[in-house]
Amino acid sequence: MQIKKILFIRRDNIGDLICTTPAIHAAREKFPDARIGILVSTYNADVIKNNPDIDEVYIYEKSKHAPDKNRLSVWWDNLKVFQKIRRERYDIAIGCGTYSIRLARYTALTGAKRRVGYVPRDVRKSRWYNAPVPEPDRPAHEVETVFHLISALGIHGPLPPMRVFPLEKETQKVRDFLTAAGIKRDKPLVAFHISSRRQQNRWPIEKFIDLARDILSRKEAEIMLLWSPGSKKNVYHPGDDEKADLFVRSVQPGPAAYRTTAVRELIAAISVSDLVVCGDGGAMHIAAALGKRIVTIWGSSGPIRWRPWGVTHLILQDESRRAENISVQSVIDAVQKLLT
Repeated sequence: MQIKKILFIRRDNIGDLICTTPAIHAAREKFPDARIGILVSTYNADVIKNNPDIDEVYIYEKSKHAPDKNRLSVWWDNLKVFQKIRRERYDIAIGCGTYSIRLARYTALTGAKRRVGYVPRDVRKSRWYNAPVPEPDRPAHEVETVFHLISALGIHGPLPPMRVFPLEKETQKVRDFLTAAGIKRDKPLVAFHISSRRQQNRWPIEKFIDLARDILSRKEAEIMLLWSPGSKKNVYHPGDDEKADLFVRSVQPGPAAYRTTAVRELIAAISVSDLVVCGDGGAMHIAAALGKRIVTIWGSSGPIRWRPWGVTHLILQDESRRAENISVQSVIDAVQKLLT
């Protein structure tokens, strides 16, 4: 089968999409003249902005991310996205991620001639995939799991690094903000990302405050605060504005608190940092794709699948699998180790 058009489908979270970029880059290197498209959501689309491996980006919206819109209107707009994809007549569509019936259906809706995706190991035929791949029989990193799917393209390695490309205008905004905040770049800049979607993965803000006080007392580094914007009272998109405000009021001299309202702004902020302290989540994978050193405080996540890929990092996790039980001193020690 001659391959001229390749479509990747990655409909879930920020980190999942970042873990897909090595497979996309390998496909670009294998087929330099092919047209490569990707179907993403409004939530994660900023991850692949500026990515030279991708020719076409198709964006659909999950109704839960658009509570102010009529659900039928959202569905209609998404239908038009799939109609546009079908008109392109892709040779192959790859449903990236572990098996789910919704991902399988989306892959089928593309109308691609060959449809690749994972199915449970006890399934021999698939209604939706005409080139099904049995799910791995042993744990692997998400980068490796996605990369295995492109063996259908005759690609078997080596694995390229993850790739994220900051927008220059956003990066300059961060630099200007840091200058205005009095942050001099004669010291390493440590970015704190204090937010996490899962309760088990949240390190208490009081511990972040104690960590910041220790770092600043040593006068070896500066701190930039990052967080998910919005109030904790927001039903649809709860944020950590209240925690960020407590942090700023509690730490002296006041840290640079950079409020990001879009993923592209978070990417830019992390790109100018030297070390990132965070939980498991999108910010951690952004930092890894940007080649940053990472201290990551974990709760219930599994390191085999979701550890920072391809960079120097330290994972702090204990038997309780709750981030709140990680001591401040252990994080201080980890930060000192990676700063020196």
